[in-house]
Amino acid sequence: MTARVTFVGAGPGAADLITVRGADALRAADIVVWAASLVHPDVLRYAGADAEIVDSAELTLESTVDIYRRAVAEGLHVVRLHSGDPALWGALQEQLDACAALGLPTEVVPGVSAFSAAAAAVQRELTVPRVAQSVVLTRLEGGKTPMPEGESVAQFARHGTTMAVFLSAARTRQLVEELLAGGYPPHTPVVVAYRVSWPEELVLTCTVETLAATVREHKLWKHTLFLVGPALAASGTRSHLYHPGHFHGFRRADPLARKALRDG
Repeated sequence: MTARVTFVGAGPGAADLITVRGADALRAADIVVWAASLVHPDVLRYAGADAEIVDSAELTLESTVDIYRRAVAEGLHVVRLHSGDPALWGALQEQLDACAALGLPTEVVPGVSAFSAAAAAVQRELTVPRVAQSVVLTRLEGGKTPMPEGESVAQFARHGTTMAVFLSAARTRQLVEELLAGGYPPHTPVVVAYRVSWPEELVLTCTVETLAATVREHKLWKHTLFLVGPALAASGTRSHLYHPGHFHGFRRADPLARKALRDG
């Protein structure tokens, strides 16, 4: 067998929200390195009975790379199982760089992010026509990893669009201050999603001005994501794509509807 590492997004929690490709990679793995505190254990049901299971909580980058070196020496397939999508706050790049230095082939399998799962849980579109056409994925500054200049929540909030805020539940008062400073009105809707798609899932709705009290009431200090923005309560708009006045390569526009669309 050719030595390789597959980085797999486990999704937000529920085992059936992993991708088919990710589940297939787990079945073929000799070693599975997983984040036990972040990934639901049910996801491991896809791993083979003989697979070696390693909890990444006990590992540093250096000891993780030792596993990759072992893969090279023994011709093993390692699956590194990340929560959500590996491209978001997954410490992925440093591992890819280490594998490249070892000459170890890699593959990245995307996963369903918690922000997508939260939007699905409340059945809301994050990019509502005429309300919001962008989604900002960010976190509060002051955490374990420094934020680059210009990436504060307050600065992003100036856009007034939909924002998904990760890794910030322990500092909700600061989050509220920055959201207000950036220009979100106090009544702006917020979705609070704790362990979305897990058995203990808790999804709440509130506003920016009641966010801190909501989090404090339910003691949500970890594993909590916030969706913020007017799209979370918007209705009554429609996409131009499916308007009878819109045309594309597969459909002609109705002339009267086309005129109404232009005039509107």
